[in-house]
Amino acid sequence: MSGDKLPDEIKTNAIDYVVSGAKAALGVVPFAGSLLAEVAGSIIPNQRVDRIADFAFKLQARIEQLEEAQVRSELNDEDFTDLLEESLRQASRATSDDRRQYLASLVANSLSSDAVEHAESKHLMRVLGELNDIEVLWLRFFHVPTIGGDEEFRELHAGVFRHVMAAMGSSREELDDRALQDSYKDRLVRLGLVSEHIRKNRDGTPEYDKRTGKPAVSYREASPLGRLLLRSIGMIANE
Repeated sequence: MSGDKLPDEIKTNAIDYVVSGAKAALGVVPFAGSLLAEVAGSIIPNQRVDRIADFAFKLQARIEQLEEAQVRSELNDEDFTDLLEESLRQASRATSDDRRQYLASLVANSLSSDAVEHAESKHLMRVLGELNDIEVLWLRFFHVPTIGGDEEFRELHAGVFRHVMAAMGSSREELDDRALQDSYKDRLVRLGLVSEHIRKNRDGTPEYDKRTGKPAVSYREASPLGRLLLRSIGMIANE
């Protein structure tokens, strides 16, 4: 659904609704409020409201097959309303269409009968909020860590996954690219989303990478938490 476009009518109505509310709230603040209200009609739509409206459209597409009464009943659950609040906060800052799709999928999947609890979904959403879009792609990459695995996905994002060498004589650009790639992988490991398998010597002791001085990594793979996050945001199917 990442290619869905928000209908102009829905976008306009959503913008008008939120902007009118923002202006009403700002109107009660003397002077400064009136100044901000004047620019609310241009700043809020351009930077926030269209993203929230697009997120709402994507969420509707994901939950329209559910009974409305069932979904509304979840509003009595404080953990679910907290999850919705967090989704709106992140959607308002999400600059990519894919990111808003991830958020919509996570909320929708939390409503399925075999989903994790809403509080756990909220935790997953906060973890997602700590990742940028490139790191999400790398997490998906490590779901199938074998060479030649998941070729269609890797070809689609070949620019992200291209192997960057960093050695004596490498250009500054190559060194910078390698440093960024390493930082993406390290962050996924620190968050517990990717597991590293260390290369061992014949005597069972860890090998060390001469470039970094750290234990050499034989291979990486998505951890159980990483796979749960990928399922929740619709990046992989239920196993």
